[in-house]
Amino acid sequence: MIKLRPILFTLGLVLSKLALFMWLPTLLALLTGSEGFVEFLKSVLITHAAALLCLHAGRKAEFHLGVREMFLLTTSVWVVACIFGALPFVFITHINFTDAYFETMSGVTTTGSTVLSGLDNMAHSILLWRSILQWLGGVGFIVMAVAVLPYLNVGGMKLFQTESSDWSDKSAPRAKTVANNIVGVYLVLSMLCFMAYWASGMTLFEAINHAMTTLSTGGYSTSDQSMSHFSNAAHWIGTLFMFLGGLPFLLYVQSVHHKDYSLLRDAQVRGFFWLVVWVTLIMSLYLWSRELFSFSDALRISSFNIVSVITTTGYGLGDFGTWGPLASIVFIFLLALGACSGSTSGGLKIFRVQLAFSLFKKQMRQLMHPSAVFPQKYNGRTVHDAIIRSMIAFVLAYFAIILLIAALLAAIGLDPLTSISSAITAVANVGPGMGPVVGPSTNFASLPDSAKWLLSFGMLLGRLEILTVIVVFFPSFWRQ
Repeated sequence: MIKLRPILFTLGLVLSKLALFMWLPTLLALLTGSEGFVEFLKSVLITHAAALLCLHAGRKAEFHLGVREMFLLTTSVWVVACIFGALPFVFITHINFTDAYFETMSGVTTTGSTVLSGLDNMAHSILLWRSILQWLGGVGFIVMAVAVLPYLNVGGMKLFQTESSDWSDKSAPRAKTVANNIVGVYLVLSMLCFMAYWASGMTLFEAINHAMTTLSTGGYSTSDQSMSHFSNAAHWIGTLFMFLGGLPFLLYVQSVHHKDYSLLRDAQVRGFFWLVVWVTLIMSLYLWSRELFSFSDALRISSFNIVSVITTTGYGLGDFGTWGPLASIVFIFLLALGACSGSTSGGLKIFRVQLAFSLFKKQMRQLMHPSAVFPQKYNGRTVHDAIIRSMIAFVLAYFAIILLIAALLAAIGLDPLTSISSAITAVANVGPGMGPVVGPSTNFASLPDSAKWLLSFGMLLGRLEILTVIVVFFPSFWRQ
């Protein structure tokens, strides 16, 4: 039988931390005399009360989580945190709970899709809260990808299993140390990004917010124009730190700890780097040849948008849907791809594409040499059949979920381009879709509530690697 008390206790801890971070926009509203103090104070008190109830109901001398409890907890944390994280949006912006939950789920999953407009004149407290949600979601997912998903053998993530993925009592201190080191790297890069943005001409408030949403590859901005509102220097800074946010954070820790170049030697990092370089070069030449931009502007705009999409950040810098048919095809492909595993980005992830190509090459060689034995390796490590099966199951589920959500959106009444691109951008946690309804220059406010709930569920599935959530819906999961 599934033990619910440890899950309730952990949810209480999570909500207590969420309430603590909620004090930051509360104090901002109080100190600046701007809108939102009373509303945020109500949200803080409600969240603290819920945290205390969960902690009281779940307190227990022994605290042990099995595999099924970990699956249920992983899903529950994101769902419950979004319920309470949505309260400030309801109280301050006066949107309905559907829109508030959509906005919060988009923030916590670092998707970046939004239903809000008029950001340039919105209360600073709510803008800060949106950025905090994405910053917390980014670091939360990194720790989960390093410590939880390999342990649960989800989507081939066991390939990156380390001592920190072992949830036995003996390895708990090691897991905590690795998590603390990752948070330390995340803080340092966030601070560097903030200082660079500030130096580029952003105000202090703009730099703080964009640093949090850039490194988390979330994409929330303080302006309706997104990054088009800022200088060319800010665009290059954004490109750099979005790219850094798309790299495996565990390799940052290992590179610093061992003082080596493990980050640069990693097959996934090299594949990600060269993909960005070649696609940027091709797109820059394409835009320049069509006389849409000068070559320098084409390089800046294409590199920013390509890195923004492939890292699933979702910042807007112009509407790439208007650049011509080749650009549309390229960006649809990039929407579903994603960056590196163990980063803040969503999507399919580079390592799965590399594994798929490796499997294809192995099969071709096997056809030519039926009796030969070709071991499957990745990054110099043997890839076991269990990892391959897990990866194939994930890829099939990934595209099946996208097709299912797209079909349901079309049934609701959305046009094909909006349905398909919305499904991809939700499950891949990218942010903007394509077309006049949900493209980079618009938002998701016009969609019906049923579509928003469906896309919120798609964001959750994509962020938690799909199988982690789907397994909870199997009847056998709940049996003794």
